[in-house]
Amino acid sequence: MSTDNTSNGAKFRRDMSLRTKTFALRVFKLCSNLPNTQEARHIRDQLFRCATSVAANYRAAHRAKSDRDYLNKLKVCEEECDEAWFWMDFLVACELMEAHLVESLMKEANELTAIITACCITKRRNISSNIDARH
Repeated sequence: MSTDNTSNGAKFRRDMSLRTKTFALRVFKLCSNLPNTQEARHIRDQLFRCATSVAANYRAAHRAKSDRDYLNKLKVCEEECDEAWFWMDFLVACELMEAHLVESLMKEANELTAIITACCITKRRNISSNIDARH
């Protein structure tokens, strides 16, 4: 039995969709454990918004109308994932949460950012190759 690039790509997309959704769910649970102060609510809202945006925009990317639209949506995922890492780091710096409680989520944010960045680089390269091939 052989696997081709199409089935590998579909599996990768399913895995990443699940992984980004799981990331958002884990952040949701983390946010629900923050204190109910004005400062914590601000950070919670920022963190929750960007973490859920990663999952939503990753899904939207695969419904893109063009390669450029796909790339733009992936870039949003990349930025939002990096921002989620920032807000988790900020939670620790503000002493609203102990580092060990967010360590695995921060690692996941870094890994997702790296994967999405690699996807952006590959897509950008493919777009450039397609343009070069037409000229």
